[in-house]
Amino acid sequence: MDNTITKTAESKRTARVRSATKRRETLSGYLFIGPMFLGLLILTIIPTIITFILSFSDWSFIAGVDKLKFTGFRNFSRLFDDHVFLVSLKNNLYLLLVVPVQLIISLALAVIIDKLVYLKNFFKIIFFLPYISSIVAVSICFQLLFQPSYGPINQFLRSLGVSNPPTWLADIHYALPSVMVIMVWVGIGFCLIVYMAALQSIPKDLYESADIDGAGAWTRFARITFPMVSPTTFFLLVTGFISSFKAFDIIKVLTEGRPAYSTSVVTYYLYTTAFENLKTGYASSMALILFGFVLLITLFQMYGQKKWVNY
Repeated sequence: MDNTITKTAESKRTARVRSATKRRETLSGYLFIGPMFLGLLILTIIPTIITFILSFSDWSFIAGVDKLKFTGFRNFSRLFDDHVFLVSLKNNLYLLLVVPVQLIISLALAVIIDKLVYLKNFFKIIFFLPYISSIVAVSICFQLLFQPSYGPINQFLRSLGVSNPPTWLADIHYALPSVMVIMVWVGIGFCLIVYMAALQSIPKDLYESADIDGAGAWTRFARITFPMVSPTTFFLLVTGFISSFKAFDIIKVLTEGRPAYSTSVVTYYLYTTAFENLKTGYASSMALILFGFVLLITLFQMYGQKKWVNY
């Protein structure tokens, strides 16, 4: 009987110790995630909820809260009659083409550097420099390069006999393709670094087996390299598409949406609507539409990756 009572007391004492230990561990976990959670709550979750509410209102952020007037879906119906918004959205869809071009060039460069080039770290740094450089500095440099009269690019074209070269950023037909070229150049470095890490994680015995079977370079790439880096490609594709929808800084510094809104994107038009025209409610509806497009494209990619991504 005494042994039973003793064992019961020890069991209760052990349970209390484990419970106290679990509470301490839980508290420690909350303390560690606390700063990140507060940042997420204050900077992301709460602004998202406020944006959702304001998208159904007619309000300016310089007015008081008492001036807030709910208008239902009127802002959204106005968007689809807004020529500038529709042009900006179309330009955003064009910018999606930047991502696959970046990935193709980055993967080709990564394979070449990984297999054929010495001083790999040196080339990593060279290609990564544009990505970590200030977008303001990059934009100013390309403004000088694309300068219609005295820019090096047009000077070179004239030396080749082109009498009337394009005016690039000042031409409604060439402005957006010029911005896309700059975005490709800036983004290649990040994709290259990620692809290099993925290539170096591929088991070498797969290539050795392919060599024994007499597989050529293209067969090794198509049957080994590309399937093995497909998760990396999927990651870069998703993040790249999201980044292309968030393009703002390069447009603001380089063209400010000109000429004739040919380089305007939704984020820039949202910015001008909210902070220059002071239409906060209308700008919030643009943000909600943009969020919807990003969500749909991401979900489509999540569904499609089951058919080509190999984990």
